Amino acid sequence: MSNIITLYHGADHIIEKPQFGFGKPYNDYGLAFYCTKSKGLACEWAVTEDTDGYANEYTLNTENLKFLNLNKVPYPVLTWLTVLIQNRTFDSYNQVQSSAKDFLINNFNIDYENYDVIVGYRADDSYFQFAKAFLNNGITYKTLSNAMYLGELGNQYAIKSENAFSKLTFTTAYKAPASIWFEKKIARENKAREIYANSKLEKISDNDILLTDIMRGRLGDEEKKLLQQGLSPVSTRSSRSDD
Repeated sequence: MSNIITLYHGADHIIEKPQFGFGKPYNDYGLAFYCTKSKGLACEWAVTEDTDGYANEYTLNTENLKFLNLNKVPYPVLTWLTVLIQNRTFDSYNQVQSSAKDFLINNFNIDYENYDVIVGYRADDSYFQFAKAFLNNGITYKTLSNAMYLGELGNQYAIKSENAFSKLTFTTAYKAPASIWFEKKIARENKAREIYANSKLEKISDNDILLTDIMRGRLGDEEKKLLQQGLSPVSTRSSRSDD
């Protein structure tokens, strides 16, 4: 099996030598160089309405790199969310959000900075609202997990360590015309808004899990098993204990 994978980074310019320690710290997984295996998705990330961009292509030699994949067992969606809330900024934290943040960090935090590469979904602005709604007890665990899995976000690869940067090699760059890719970007965002709007219309049943249920220990054995799943489609459970 080859240790070489191809990754793309969308930007408004060509980046032949990504620099370790540079960039915006308030991204999903902190300070990192964010890439994707999808050239098309990188083209979307690269453009604005009036500005063309580039999908920069790289190879990454994964040999001896330590990977954290937040979408796979043993990490539930709550681990992904816990990493997210420690790096992304919220407009404001109300009492519910503050309590939820403390609970998640105390119970689902991992030493994610101790990895060379983090793999997980990208919570862009349209999908970040799902995370905020869950922290506010506004949507269920099922809705949050399904939205991330089914939202066509694709995995992003966050290149974190200096060692990982040393194994990243620029190969070429593809022009991303805004006239083509901005429309695709907006279509993806509109789909996210539609999914979110529809989720708010769904009725919450007695079998659904809210964050307060998890915080107060109101889970039966089936629900506890559910929280050990990776980020994947979640079906409504058949029972819940309110003890």
